[in-house]
Order: sequence, then structure tokens, then C-alpha cells
Amino acid sequence: MLFIGLGNPGAEYHETRHNAGFMVIDTMANKLSLKFKKPFFKNYLIARGYYQDKEIVLIKPMTFMNRSGFVFNHIPNKYFSLDNSLVVICDNMDLAAGECRIKNKGSNSGHNGIKSIIEGFGSKEFVRVYVGIARPLSGEAVISHVLGKPEDFELANFKKGIERASNAAVSLLTINVARVMNEYNRRNA
Repeated sequence: MLFIGLGNPGAEYHETRHNAGFMVIDTMANKLSLKFKKPFFKNYLIARGYYQDKEIVLIKPMTFMNRSGFVFNHIPNKYFSLDNSLVVICDNMDLAAGECRIKNKGSNSGHNGIKSIIEGFGSKEFVRVYVGIARPLSGEAVISHVLGKPEDFELANFKKGIERASNAAVSLLTINVARVMNEYNRRNA
């Protein structure tokens, strides 16, 4: 199964809301004891391994969010034969911090990273794992919000959402998507 986490490269974006996809992928790599490496002359980081006899490939495109789909020009075709499964992980402003949601397919929902993935992949037929970052406060610009770092109470909830999304993503390796959606799409208690 191929997992692509969306975010922006660079230290200044490291813990921003928009890098939720990178954070989930990093958490998954930690749980599965996988290490990232950068292939020569490629614009992504990759970690590969196995989980319960299933091959897993984690990718972080090293392009900016709006160009995430360019990664498909560089990923070897062999990674697409992994049960023909693609899972893309990214932030979502329509969910509260701490929540995650799994969708089996759909539109880009106004997310430029997902829009780029759809264009690069050539299909809307892939699973999405969304991590809640909530909407900006009144008067705050969207760009400032997504590129900002959560603090205080929001930070604690954001970290719970990252953990929850990583658990959901790992579950997709052994449980069908409908059951994972049923379990993780409920609001947190």
C-alpha cells in the first residue's frame, strides 16, 4: 500500500497545520520502525517496509503543497502495484483539531494539494485520510491559519488528531476501508 503525506518542505513549515500529512507519515514511520531516505535526483522522501506481511511505502513529496502531484512523475511504477492502493493524508479545515476523517474517493474539496494529486495520479479514485485543523478565527486569513502553528489547547488536540489519523492509516493495511471509516469517522468523545 502506498501512502503519500502532504505538506511543505523546509524548517519554517515543520510544525504548521498544513504539514499534518507529513506529521502523520512520520508517526506511521515511527510506529512501523521505518526510516526515510531521499533517492538520488528525486524530489521526495521514501520509507519502505512490511507490516503483517503487507508491503508499505510511505512518501513525503519535497515540493510545495500545490505541486504535490508532481511526485507521480518520479515514483517508480512498481509502487502502484501494491494492491493498487493509494492513500493520501492531509489537513482539513472542515474538521476540528483532534478529529480525522477517511474518505474512499471524491473531489479535491478545495484543497490544492489534493487537486494536484488528482491531476498527477490521473484519478479521484484513492483513499484520503484528513486531519482536522479547524477553520481560522474570525478575521484571520486562511493562509496565515494553515501556515501557522497550533498552540496551547489546540496543539494538544492537533497532536491527538495526528495520532488518530496515523492509527487509522495503519489500520487500512489490514482492515477494509469501510470498517476503518466506520470506526474513525465518528466524532471524538
